[in-house]
Amino acid sequence: MLRKYLRKYLPSHESIRQNRFIRLFGELLHHHNLWYLHRRSVAGGVAIGFFAGMIPGSNPVQFFFAGLLASIFKVNLPVAVFTTLYSNPFTIVPIYIAAYAIGEFVLGNGTGAVPMTDLHLLDKNIGEWIPALVDWAISLGKPLLAGMFLLALLLSLTSYLAVCGAWRLYVIYEWRKRAKRRQH
Repeated sequence: MLRKYLRKYLPSHESIRQNRFIRLFGELLHHHNLWYLHRRSVAGGVAIGFFAGMIPGSNPVQFFFAGLLASIFKVNLPVAVFTTLYSNPFTIVPIYIAAYAIGEFVLGNGTGAVPMTDLHLLDKNIGEWIPALVDWAISLGKPLLAGMFLLALLLSLTSYLAVCGAWRLYVIYEWRKRAKRRQH
């Protein structure tokens, strides 16, 4: 059901080939898995999106790396790019705090609590938030970097398994529903 709904809004393979911007990349973006919706391609796209969402920088940077990784691993490109949106100005601070705690735990440097640093976002314009967050993240150092990498791997693996499992449960549900209809 969801696949049929999304298929209406996704471009056809032929329209992708004819797009002038995609033609610039040659055959790199013509692989069918980059655009079709099936279990492995969607699950891989979600996993890559979660991984790329942990890359420091703004959304265009994350979009670029999600697209690059999706084309390398031949998984669904739109899903990978869309999934990176989980990290945004409203969620990045809790994500970085969790990453720091993971990094502290793995490196064995301390308690896992984030050191108190001055991060005043309320007295700044929204345009000043990103530089303030970058300065704050740099002050946290190795534990943050290690934690971001480990959290990216953990989110990728967990999301891949969750999508595969949910897809499988949905298929089983649909099989059983179809079997009941045939019996009547």
